[in-house]
Amino acid sequence: MEIVIQISLFLLSLSILVIFHELGHFVAAKIFKTRVEKFYLFFNPWFQLFRIQIKETEYGIGWLPLGGYVKISGMIDESMDKEQMKQPPQPYEFRSKPAWQRLIIMLGGVTVNILLAIAIYIVMLFSWGEKYLPTSEVKYGITVDSLAYEMGLRNGDQIVSVDNKAVEEFHKIPSTIIIEEARSIQVLRDGQPVNVEIPDGFLNKMIHHRKSDLIGIRFPFIVGDFTKDSPAKSAGLEVNDQIVAINNVFVSYFDEFREQIQQYKSQEVTISVIRNGDTLSKTVAVAPEGVIGVYPQNLSGLFNLKEKNYSLIEAIPAGTAKAFDGVSSYVKQMRLLFSPEVKAYESIGGFITIGSIFPSTWDWQAFWSLTAFLSIMLAILNILPIPALDGGHVMFLFYEIVARRKPSDKFLEYAQVVGMVILFGLLIFANGNDILRLIGSK
Repeated sequence: MEIVIQISLFLLSLSILVIFHELGHFVAAKIFKTRVEKFYLFFNPWFQLFRIQIKETEYGIGWLPLGGYVKISGMIDESMDKEQMKQPPQPYEFRSKPAWQRLIIMLGGVTVNILLAIAIYIVMLFSWGEKYLPTSEVKYGITVDSLAYEMGLRNGDQIVSVDNKAVEEFHKIPSTIIIEEARSIQVLRDGQPVNVEIPDGFLNKMIHHRKSDLIGIRFPFIVGDFTKDSPAKSAGLEVNDQIVAINNVFVSYFDEFREQIQQYKSQEVTISVIRNGDTLSKTVAVAPEGVIGVYPQNLSGLFNLKEKNYSLIEAIPAGTAKAFDGVSSYVKQMRLLFSPEVKAYESIGGFITIGSIFPSTWDWQAFWSLTAFLSIMLAILNILPIPALDGGHVMFLFYEIVARRKPSDKFLEYAQVVGMVILFGLLIFANGNDILRLIGSK
């Protein structure tokens, strides 16, 4: 059921993005009285799931969910309609319009994608506000996995800054290190400032590190709830007990407990807890998996999360700024593709990767946040100067405006073919990476 929900949310998000993107082209074309022959959600090679003719435009839904398209009269596009281009230009055709009008039509899709992201962020901030864990609130320090340890970080470090710049949101630290290609992390270790130099090659390792516990939050182990048939509950532990020792070995934090308890699988241990200021000891049977059936207290009860609510007037500039921060961040991520050290191209993913980031429950806040991010991503990718993408058409239009002459139709046809080959190659590469990762994980 979880995979069905993920696929459903992915397809819903993709449909919204495609419809709005193509609507940008459609509306701009209509403003300049340019005929739009087709408007399709998803591609329809050989057949379509639905179609209806309204005036001069055929609206439909294809069966291949790889995007969508509008077919504009008199334009060399992926349809490669050469017969139409052999006919004399008509006033309603794209090729008959001034270059500046054609430029606006081609920029319509990416413009609407950016506006969509802005609108989503405005509504999200107005509806839900913002809530996050400030880096300064991670008062017990961090936990690290083997890669972060190899990088030089240690359990209990308190991160102060990255490249001597403070990172306000704790959970943005890993992405900040990667996107900014950071060289150092400043921490407090046992109360003393330490500069952790990031070794060469570690940004590449971080990109390919697909675990969420690279840098975690250290916190005391306070009982929040119990599993069904919990050995700890049966032994007398209660919610809000703070676990402080195993067999008289002091454990201050949850990560220390989790490591120590693995030594006592299928054994009985003495668990010391603090309850209402008193220290109590309970004998607990440890399960074969090395657990005692206890959920730690929710982190919101241990840390002061920063919350901010927005009025509609406040949400408009804040949502706009959030969208353009997303644009800046994604442009920096694109830059990493060309970094010889990072080799980010090796981590490019296709539809499986994108679909996997959607929640496995109907979490609408996560859904809209991802949709806004993907809208920005779609806008930036589409504006790349590759023939067959909007950016390729824009590039040729700029050439026409500067040189005061159009590229020949034959040249544009060849460029379209080259662009489609490049796009199909990228599509195969990205989804091939997904398949190889799936095979490698089994």
